[in-house]
Amino acid sequence: MNDAPDDPADSLELRSFGRRTGRSMSARQAMLWDSVLPTCALDLSHQAPAYPAALFKNPSLASPVSEIWLEIGFGGGEHLVWQATHNTGVGIIGCEPFRDGVIKVLAAIEAQKLQNVRVHADDARDVLRWLPAGSIARAFVLFPDPWPKRKHQKRRLVNTTLLAALARVLRPGGHLRLGTDIADYARTMLMAAQNEPRLRWLAETADDWRVRPDDWPQTRYEAKAVREGRSSCYLIFQRI
Repeated sequence: MNDAPDDPADSLELRSFGRRTGRSMSARQAMLWDSVLPTCALDLSHQAPAYPAALFKNPSLASPVSEIWLEIGFGGGEHLVWQATHNTGVGIIGCEPFRDGVIKVLAAIEAQKLQNVRVHADDARDVLRWLPAGSIARAFVLFPDPWPKRKHQKRRLVNTTLLAALARVLRPGGHLRLGTDIADYARTMLMAAQNEPRLRWLAETADDWRVRPDDWPQTRYEAKAVREGRSSCYLIFQRI
């Protein structure tokens, strides 16, 4: 496998995800990409608003969103769509570079008329640099690509650099949720968090990281881990 960067931006920081595209889009998928994505995509070419709730201004919303959540690498969108439908007063930004996953969320946005979702169909680290400090109330990085081979582990998304960027955008008292079914990756996450003084791990008992909270719906990646007999870790941190 050739690990060379695909573009100049990747030469500055290692790409943490695999392929961007799968099969060619169907006519339906192309319509969603061309028609729905522009209505909910973040525009990083303009400076982020001082109050990011402005990103969700829409006459169809009964009231302005009360806070902003961020999901990095939403995969097939199961968690993001569940949170959006169960927390209609919250604005949710979802980042995912894999086109097929983005299209699944676009289909849900259209079918369920979701007005509280914004999408970035690319690397989430660009969004983290763009957002104002202290603008996010809750962030999620759930079951990121594990990169299990030792030579590829440097590409793992969750590291000290990412956690520093997340700590910057999280507001004091905000929560960060990390999930993985790879024990070594969980250890890496905890070691990285120990080096970020603005984050405090909230676990007090083993069940706090072994049992998935009720408001944390299962993703397809976690379901795959269950089928294959792997246990998952659910790590919750608070921004100090």
